[in-house]
Amino acid sequence: MDLLFFAKKFVSVVLMPPLLPVLITAIGLVLVPWRRRAGLVVAWGGILVGLALMLPATVAPMVGALESDPVITPQQLKTAQAIVVLAGGRRAYAPEFGGDTLNRLSIERLRYGAKLARETRLPVLVAGGAPTHGTPEGELMRRALLDDYGIEAKWVETRSFDTAGNARYSAPLLRAAGIQRIALVTHAAHMKRAEEEFRRQGFEVIPAPTAFLTGAGGNAEVLTDAPSINSVYAGWYGIHEWTGILWQWLRGRG
Repeated sequence: MDLLFFAKKFVSVVLMPPLLPVLITAIGLVLVPWRRRAGLVVAWGGILVGLALMLPATVAPMVGALESDPVITPQQLKTAQAIVVLAGGRRAYAPEFGGDTLNRLSIERLRYGAKLARETRLPVLVAGGAPTHGTPEGELMRRALLDDYGIEAKWVETRSFDTAGNARYSAPLLRAAGIQRIALVTHAAHMKRAEEEFRRQGFEVIPAPTAFLTGAGGNAEVLTDAPSINSVYAGWYGIHEWTGILWQWLRGRG
């Protein structure tokens, strides 16, 4: 399982910025001495890919297509039996907290999950393992949910390495309690992939997306008109999710 996880991570690093456009450009430059025209085309292609992954005009539609689920409504929440919050990573070095802690992705998800839990008093499941060892993300979320928000998680999933594992290992915990319909909390751009994994486990999923990178209709919300660190981050996140969706599709056909 460790080997598969790290193999997936290696492939994702190669296929995502900032390495992807650099590799394409480098391959083109290597080709120039032997195939000048083809090498220059490939090199310029790498530069154009790099620009496309940082320009709001191209990044916003790519990410907007992922963020198709609207904000969950009070009416939808009333039909849910539980709230499931997925981890998004941890900080291994956090001496100010006395050890490792949640990263900002996990905190954004947990904060919204806590808000929904307060409003509904529904039981909460937090999910996240320890793919790089250390304290499982689910356990870190449980502590933060209790210490920072005064909410006790009913279930804690700590075995997963990825989104598919979140769903697979959360399923028996929820089924044992008779839970069939869940409000799923994760980033808006991650929701398509997460929703599909839980549906494959037989759950009815009510998407509860948070931390939108784009506005309705694909209009940039956190993106400026010019390239910025926000658009670079959004481009990275978009490629990460589309790559994950491709892997999910290939796995489903296997």
